[in-house]
Amino acid sequence: MAFGRQIFSAFRSQAFPIPEQGARIPFADLSACQLDATPALDPREAILDLLPVPTAIASVVSGAVVFDTVNIAFRAAGFAAREGRAALLNEIGDQILVFLLSGDTRRRMALRLGDAVDSRHYDVTLARREESAGTPRCIMSLVDQTPEQRTETSLRREMNTDSLTGLPNRTGFGDLVEERVATGDRARYAVLAINLDRFSRVNACMGSLSGDELLISVARRFKGVLRSSDVLARTGGDEFAVLLGLRDGADDALHAATRLQQALIQPFQLSDFTIRVECSIGIALAEDSDAEAEDVIRHAQFAVKRSKRTGQTEVYRPHLFDIVRSQFSIETQLRHALEARQLHLAFQPICDLSNGRISSFEALARWRTAEGENISPVDFIPVAEESGLIVPLGRWAMDEAARTLSDWDRMAGGDCGARMAVNLSAVQLQRDNVEAMFAEVLAQHQLPGHRFTIELTESAFVVDPDRTLRTMLALKEMGAQIAMDDFGTGYSNLAYLQKLPIDKLKIDRSFITGMLADRDKVAIVRAILSLAQALGLRTTAEGIETQELEHTLVALGCAFGQGYFYSRPIDADAAYALLLARNA
Repeated sequence: MAFGRQIFSAFRSQAFPIPEQGARIPFADLSACQLDATPALDPREAILDLLPVPTAIASVVSGAVVFDTVNIAFRAAGFAAREGRAALLNEIGDQILVFLLSGDTRRRMALRLGDAVDSRHYDVTLARREESAGTPRCIMSLVDQTPEQRTETSLRREMNTDSLTGLPNRTGFGDLVEERVATGDRARYAVLAINLDRFSRVNACMGSLSGDELLISVARRFKGVLRSSDVLARTGGDEFAVLLGLRDGADDALHAATRLQQALIQPFQLSDFTIRVECSIGIALAEDSDAEAEDVIRHAQFAVKRSKRTGQTEVYRPHLFDIVRSQFSIETQLRHALEARQLHLAFQPICDLSNGRISSFEALARWRTAEGENISPVDFIPVAEESGLIVPLGRWAMDEAARTLSDWDRMAGGDCGARMAVNLSAVQLQRDNVEAMFAEVLAQHQLPGHRFTIELTESAFVVDPDRTLRTMLALKEMGAQIAMDDFGTGYSNLAYLQKLPIDKLKIDRSFITGMLADRDKVAIVRAILSLAQALGLRTTAEGIETQELEHTLVALGCAFGQGYFYSRPIDADAAYALLLARNA
C-alpha cells in the first residue's frame, strides 16, 4: 500500500482542461513520432524504474504522441529504440492519441507485434495523469502475455488436432469451415465426408494397433491425391472429411471424390494380411447450405449415409434433406400415435376365384392423426422399420387383427368362416420374439393358429435365413400358414421356395395391373403360376380391378384374388357385413 501511495503522489499534478466536445482531433503522422532525446525529468518519475513491466509516460506534442519518460524495462524490451518505437506506435499510436484527447481515465487494449511465427503479445493499460503545462499525459504499461498466448495456442492446436494422424479433428475442421464461411464466397468450396467401409471388421479381427496403422496409411494416400490448398481432416473413428476449394465448379468435387476412391484401389499390407478397403463419399456444396458451417458439414454427412446405401458418391440435395426431416417428424408423431392408440386396421377381402367367396381378409394398418390428416402406410411403415417402431406396431396389428376376428366369431355364433392375413416385417422378424408374441395373442383371444396367414416379403428370407426358418417352423407348428408377399419384386431366389415352409405365393400387383395389354406380364404371371403349381403352392393375385382380369387369372390357374374389384380396404364392421353378404 505504501508503494502504491508513492506512485500516486509521484504522478499528481494540476488538472488541464479537455478539448471541447466535437472539436476535431489532430491525428499526427506517426512516422514523425520520436522519443524526446533530452526529456525534462521529474525526480518523482524515477519511480517508473521500480516497475518490473515496460512502462512509459506518453503525451501529445504538436499532434503527435511522444514518450516523455520510459523505464528500464521499456528500454530492455526494445521500445526505446527507433525500430521498436515505430512498431509500437504504428500499432497503437492512434489509440493512445484518442485516449489522451478524450475524457476517459483508463483504457485497456491488446497489442501484437511481429509476424505470426514469432509474434509477441502484450496487455496494454493506459491511465490518465494530471496534465502538465497544458499537455495531456498518461502512463502506459505493457504486460507481456506472450508465454500465456503461446501456451493457449499450443493447447488449442492440440485440441483441434487428431493425435493419431496429425490431421485436424472434428472441432478443428469445423473451425476451418467456419473461417471459409466467413469469407462469404460460398460458391468456391465444398465439404466431402468420407466413411471407410469394412474398417470395423479390420479393427475387430486384427486389433486396434493394426486399425490405427491402417488409418495412418489411408490418411497418407488421401493426402497424396489432394491439392495443397485442400484440407484433409479425420473427424471420427473411420471417418474423414475434406474442405475442398472449387476452381471449376461442382465438377471439382466429383473429380476429387474419384481420386480419393482410386487411392484405395491398391490393397494395404498389414502384418501378414493384404487388406482391401473401400470408402463411401458424400458431398455438400456450400452454396446449397445455410449460413452456418455446421450445416455444410451435416449435409455432407447426410450425403455419405445415402452413399453407403446406394454404393456411389452422393451429392447433397436440399429436397432430400427435407424428406429426412419429414421422416423424423413422422417418427415422433407415430410414437405418440401408438401410445394414444390413434391407429386402426382396415380389412381387404381375399376371394376364392373358384366360387367368389371370401376366404380371408388382409389386415392393413391405417393412421389418421388427431388433426384429421391421413398418413399413408407408404410414408410411415418405412419410418417405423428404420426407427424400430415396427416392433410395437406389428404387435399391435397382430393383437388388433385377432381381437377383430374373435369379435366376428362371437357375432356369428361360432367360426365366421374367414381367416385373417397379417403382414410381418422383416425388421420385426429379426428384433422380436415372434413365436412368443403369436402364441400370446392366440391364447388371449382364444383362437386357433390355422385362422391366421402370416405374410412375409422376400427380404425377410435374405437377412437371416436360419432365424427366419426357425420362426416360420414355429409358426407352422401353431397352425399358421405362411405366404410370400409381393413375389417377383424382390430377390426371387427360387431356392427359398424349396427350403422354406411356404404355403402361398402372392403375385405382386405390378404384374397384374395392365396385364391384359402386356404380353410380357402375361408370360411372367403364367410362369409364376406354373412354378407354384409344380411346388404345390397356392397363389393369390393382387390388384384385380376388373371382371375380365379375374376371368383371365382363373383361366391361367390362379386360386385367389384381391383388389378393388372386390372391395377397397374397409373398417371392421363393413368388412363383417361384406363377409355375410358375399358368403351367404
